[in-house]
This record gives sequence, C-alpha cells and structure tokens, in this order.
Amino acid sequence: MAAIEVKPGISWIGVNDRTTDLFEGLWPITSEGVSYNAYVIKDEKNVLVDLAKDIKSNALLDQIAEVVDPADLDYIVINHMEPDHTGVLRSLRRIAPKSTILCTKRAAAMLEAYYHITEDVHVVTDGETLELGEHTLKFVMAPMVHWPETMVTYETTQKVLFSCDAFGGYGALQGAIFDDQCSRHDWYEEQALRYYANIVALFARPVVKAIDKLKDVDIDVIAPSHGLVWRDNPGRIIELYQTWADYALKGPELGVTLLYGTMYGNTEVMVEAVANGVAASGVPLQVYDVRHIHASYILSSLYQYSGVLVGAPTYEGELFPPMAHVLDMAARKRIQSRKLAYFGSYGWSGGARREIAKIAERLKWDLDEPWEFNGAPTHDDLVNGRDMGYAFAMALKDGGGE
Repeated sequence: MAAIEVKPGISWIGVNDRTTDLFEGLWPITSEGVSYNAYVIKDEKNVLVDLAKDIKSNALLDQIAEVVDPADLDYIVINHMEPDHTGVLRSLRRIAPKSTILCTKRAAAMLEAYYHITEDVHVVTDGETLELGEHTLKFVMAPMVHWPETMVTYETTQKVLFSCDAFGGYGALQGAIFDDQCSRHDWYEEQALRYYANIVALFARPVVKAIDKLKDVDIDVIAPSHGLVWRDNPGRIIELYQTWADYALKGPELGVTLLYGTMYGNTEVMVEAVANGVAASGVPLQVYDVRHIHASYILSSLYQYSGVLVGAPTYEGELFPPMAHVLDMAARKRIQSRKLAYFGSYGWSGGARREIAKIAERLKWDLDEPWEFNGAPTHDDLVNGRDMGYAFAMALKDGGGE
C-alpha cells in the first residue's frame, strides 16, 4: 500500500508480510499474515518510528521515500529491539548516515549485540521530550511489554501513541489500516487476542502498569507496530488489553475449552458426548483437536475460559504426546487457576491419569477425579460422559466462572 496520512505531518509507511509462516519462528500466521507498521513524521526534523523485518527492506524503503528521502531522516525511534521491528536497521543506517537512533538504555546494549551499532545512538529517559518543529515526541518507558527494553512514543501535538507491540495483533492489513475503515472488526480482535495470548500473556502486570501510566494521556490515535491503527475508538483496544490482563490477575471468563486427541477414535466418540453435556448447560464451549490445531490457536481459549476438559488416550503408559505438548505450552505461558477434568481411553493399562495429575499440579489447576475407560466406550459410558460434561459446566456456573 502507499503511504497513508495518520495525522497532519504523520504518515503510516508500513508493509504487509504474507509470506512468513511462523511469527517469532513459533506462531503460525500462514493464513493470517502480519503487518509491520512504521511511521514517518515529516517536520523540521524528520523521524522514522519503528521499522520492519529485514525481508521487507526494499518495500519499507520505498514507502519511506513516498514521504521523505530516507537520506534526510534525522532520527530513528526504536521502541522495541525485536528483529521484526529492527531488521531493516543495518541497511537504513547506510542510506541515512546522519540519522541518530533514539532508544532506551537496555535497547542500546541490544543494538550493539544484534547489529554492532554503537555510534549515533542517543539513550532517552522516561518522560524525555524532543522538539521536531511543529511536532513534539515524548518517550515513556514500558518495560516488559513485552521485552525489558521496551518504550512507547507519544506525539503530543497530534496526540498519537506509537505503542509498538502493545495493542497490536496478527493479521495483514486488508486494504484499510484504520479501525473505522475495517469491515472485519471481530476477526482483528480475535487475532489481537491470539497475539496477546501467544506473545504478551506472561506479562500481565507490566501491561496493567503501562495502561495505568498512560491513563491520563490524551490519545487520539493508537498506532501499534502490528495490526489496525485505532483512530475512531482507541479506547477499545485499551479496554481489550485491560480485560485480557485481568484474566491472569483477577480470573478468566465463564467458559470451557475442550481439548482432545485420539489414536483410533475411541476417545473422540466420548468427546462428542461430553461436548453435548457442556452445550446443554449453556456455558460457552470451544473444542480443539490437538493433533491438527497448533497450540497458538488453543492458548487464546485456555487464557480466556475458566474450565478445561481434556480428552486423550494413554500412550505407552503416559498422556497422548500432542496433548502433553499443548498443556506444556499453557504452563510456559503461566495460564493458571483453571478447573480441569480428564477422560480418556486406554488399552492394556492406564497411565495418562497419573501424568495429568502431575501436569495439573504444575499448572495449579483444580483437577476433578480423572476418568478412564477401557477400549471403546459403552452406551452407559457415553451417558456418563454427557453427565460429566454437564456437571462440570454447571459447577463452573455455580462457582461464578470468573
């Protein structure tokens, strides 16, 4: 897309990435894509805020050139050092040799480590301002949202917050960059939640601290480094991030995530009965086959909902490995204090129930009595499974679920 004016003197010059399969080398974005949003402020002093991944160097430089000759950049603001925001930096420094990099103290050390850049780097402090002419930048430290060197940059004249990874989301921009021009709000909000659960969830307290730090700042536009630019209702994405942080700090919403895996279909038969019981309770339910759905998509539901049902067979005396992997990812993201129930088929001996008990202890999840059945479920087993799903969901309801 061509450069787009965000506010007078401030332009979006970002690029879409529809070719990268794994964000951070881990999270699938093959079908969703991602945007690398960067911004140019054209004034007496010209500023580039954030960059893009190195594979998009030519596209980003072309975008910059639509607004200002890259050689005429005076400053490059690095809000966050991750290479999807800084990969173009080495090439850009050759083209814009007179530019000064503005970053935090910890980012300066990372600049040397990642790119061997030590010259023309100015370390900014919390609350420091920079006059550009008609525009003024204010730098606000936001450590651990989601790296320790992170800051956000606020343009005080036009009231634009360049928030970097904060308030961002997956999803390439589909012709429109602004929230008021987007016809797929639900989809972008789903992508923002998945992004939060994958990338930011571990840092709920720093997120809340950063939101509180910005609560008295008059913001007209939130301009993140990924996803929509929020100019019509910037409070919406702040509200969502506050809600998602509260899932970790205050408790999740009422709902059930039903995870299952099956080797020969016996556990899957039981899954249908259990799901039917949950649905009969009216409690929200999301069902995921861990064999085919990446943990990236499952973490959003685990993060959001208060109840987890796990249906998986015993495999060589232990829990079905794809299920163990998903639950390990939940532990790595510290998704804690959920209510859990387990069911599954076994052949010559059980064993999964022992491992699920250890996993529940690690996750600090409240585990109901695990239930295993031998081979294929009987009619009575299926009736019991439906009753189990219904009782589990109703217990969540009675406990408030949030």
